Amino acid sequence: MNRIALNKILTLLLLAGMSSCSSIEIFKENTEVPIRKPYTSFVIINQEVGMRSFSSEFIDTQVQIHLQEALEAEGMVYDTDEPQLVIRYTSNEDPRKRETTQNFNQFPYWGYRVWDPWMYNPYFNNQNTTSTSNYELVQVIVDFIDQEEDKLLMTLTGVTEVSSQKTKSKKVLKTTDKIIDYFLFQIQNAQ
Repeated sequence: MNRIALNKILTLLLLAGMSSCSSIEIFKENTEVPIRKPYTSFVIINQEVGMRSFSSEFIDTQVQIHLQEALEAEGMVYDTDEPQLVIRYTSNEDPRKRETTQNFNQFPYWGYRVWDPWMYNPYFNNQNTTSTSNYELVQVIVDFIDQEEDKLLMTLTGVTEVSSQKTKSKKVLKTTDKIIDYFLFQIQNAQ
């Protein structure tokens, strides 16, 4: 087995392992043209025009830095004059609520010598507790655009749930990592 095939298999196993132990989903959408060549230079539009995509400026800056560092680590060069690849990202931060109901039966079916319908009625004397928890459904949406053809290579959307503001930054960066890994895997398979 040659080295490239081995790298592809290991990358696939790594992606499968990462997706099985985390609560981040990646969706590929809006493909206008296939990936035909390796890309050596890129630009992040949000950074160049000062467009903020997250409600938190801190998280927005972290995503920009994270995208740039990850692609530069793969040997790509940040080029504002003639980039081969244009990257644009946005987010959707949707606050939601989840209700959880727990049923505590006062008189279970077992525990008495004889089941007595007057002592225990499953529709009467039950203690139900309902609790509501708040969470945020966060979508990180990244467009990868071929500069030469001015068409979308793909739009990758990472979806995750955030239960507290303390963990939001970490979850968004993990989602960004998975999007980058997916994109780089697609580039490797196209070559």
